[in-house]
Amino acid sequence: MSQALQELLDLLDLEQIEENIFRGSSRSAVVPRVFGGQVAAQALVAAGRTVPEDRPAHSLHAYFLRPGDPGAPIVYTVDRIRDGRSFTTRRVVAVQHGKPIFHLSASFQTYEEGLDHQEPMPASPDPETLPTSEERLRGYAHLDPEVVDRFLEARAAVDLRYVDEPPYGRFGEPREPHSQVWFRTNGKLADDPLLHVVLATYVSDMTLLDSVLLAHGRGGWAVGDVVGASLDHAMWFHRPFRADEWLLYDQQSPSAHGGRGLGQARIYTEDGRLAVSVIQEGVVRVPR
Repeated sequence: MSQALQELLDLLDLEQIEENIFRGSSRSAVVPRVFGGQVAAQALVAAGRTVPEDRPAHSLHAYFLRPGDPGAPIVYTVDRIRDGRSFTTRRVVAVQHGKPIFHLSASFQTYEEGLDHQEPMPASPDPETLPTSEERLRGYAHLDPEVVDRFLEARAAVDLRYVDEPPYGRFGEPREPHSQVWFRTNGKLADDPLLHVVLATYVSDMTLLDSVLLAHGRGGWAVGDVVGASLDHAMWFHRPFRADEWLLYDQQSPSAHGGRGLGQARIYTEDGRLAVSVIQEGVVRVPR
């Protein structure tokens, strides 16, 4: 296991300070605020620790309310909304400096047999044939080296590989609002289903709005031609998967309007099983 992955796992390992109350540390991301995927992942950890192990998470719905302060701890309060025969529901509020910064509702379900179908996995090249994040980023002479370093540090725990040029790699003219990345953690994880769901939640916030930027030929936060932030985030976990094995994140944007952009995506296992569906809306503004 890489040191970066161990540090991420330590970040997600919350301290329980009271029944239904947890505390997590935080760190800065590419932009000077707490990375949204970190808060979502920590909130899901808090919710999951109040649920029996035989009830895996099947969905989450979240709102980002305020920017997180990377210099302060985050307190997560879990409300045990419902414990039913098949489903368990939890609500989590993340607080900093006495104010809520994030709200999450998550649902967990006991396993049961049922109808089964899925949309087929789209075509994509073998992830092992694609350049690593470092190989790609170090090759862009137009990017500020400090920005490159921040990107690589923020993503060091994850092997994330773009199929095509990311928005900040080639910009200036619109492209199809569709992006694919392969990802897996940089090291093996324990056989804990919640941990794999939490890691996928963490990664899911890294690239989902890329397709919005592609549609308008924007390079994004790395080149400063847009400003933005996540507004809300929803995920549905359809089938078991491992975050330490290759996953295809297939993303597209059906709409952008009113200073907001919508990204929707599906995550597939390497053997073609649809594991997760994701939708996110974010603020995407062009600086005046």
